[in-house]
Amino acid sequence: MGLNNTQYDTIMRRYSKRQADNHRRMEEHRQTAYEKIPQLSEIDRQVTSASIAHAHALLENTEPDLSSLKKQLEECSLERRRLLTANGFPADYLEMTYTCPNCRDTGYIDGKKCHCFRQQAIDLFYTQSGMKEILETENFQHFSYEYYPEDLIHPATGKSARELMKSTVAACLRFIDEFDQNFSNLFFYGGTGLGKTFLSHCIAKELIERSHSVIYYSAFELFDMAAQNSFGRTNPGENMKDYVFDCDLLIIDDLGTELTNTFVSSQLFLIINERISRKKSTIISTNLALSAFAETYSERVFSRITSNFQLFLLFGNDIRIQKKLRGMV
Repeated sequence: MGLNNTQYDTIMRRYSKRQADNHRRMEEHRQTAYEKIPQLSEIDRQVTSASIAHAHALLENTEPDLSSLKKQLEECSLERRRLLTANGFPADYLEMTYTCPNCRDTGYIDGKKCHCFRQQAIDLFYTQSGMKEILETENFQHFSYEYYPEDLIHPATGKSARELMKSTVAACLRFIDEFDQNFSNLFFYGGTGLGKTFLSHCIAKELIERSHSVIYYSAFELFDMAAQNSFGRTNPGENMKDYVFDCDLLIIDDLGTELTNTFVSSQLFLIINERISRKKSTIISTNLALSAFAETYSERVFSRITSNFQLFLLFGNDIRIQKKLRGMV
């Protein structure tokens, strides 16, 4: 699970809040019930007295009568439940309630993370990815090949738009399935409206559901943040490294739409190079052709990408235009 220290602490603070809320709720129940049923105080006194007597016996190295203690506690519990139900309360009204009864809101069962901890991580990753709402619709369940014609042939590859997309999707699914075993990066290029962003979102959803941290940035947002971070205009707690260098998957979308200059090129190389050295996967999408991309960015950026990324050409007709013609948007 790709949690850094800050993310882990965030989750554990949530568990601490759950525990505090549970104790507060139980205390409120206790006060309400005791005001209506004064006899409950006497039952508690009996339980406390029996428990203290048992503790004294242990301290004095005498053999306590465990069966007698157990019987007394059971009788007190039965009487408490009887009084509660007789006065209109649920029988378990004074018992601690838990959001997750399996781990009792600790996050762990026998030293291992509970299933609810995994869900907490997924929820956190969704929130931090900035894509929570969009991934509800842009995922593999909503992906369709119908926008990639079989009769539209790419002149250089000799393959149809649908063939190219099917092979690309197959590679993306392998990327997801092998994410924990094989370090890899993806580079999507092709014209506008061919599904590059959609495909990146599909991958992001699958990996977040598998408890991996995914961060999405448009190229403009990423380099704007890099500029703020470099020139000290951002808050001290907003550390670019935490978001860009350490997440399991970084998605840089629409590379080439930002104002490209020497600073942008150097920051792009820094990000790519650092993530490669840490074996953290990156997905880049661009509308630029490879030749234009090489001209736009430095030779070392282009070399890094061609040497360390799987390159996929997306080919076809603009899907957004197709949807408008069909009256879908």
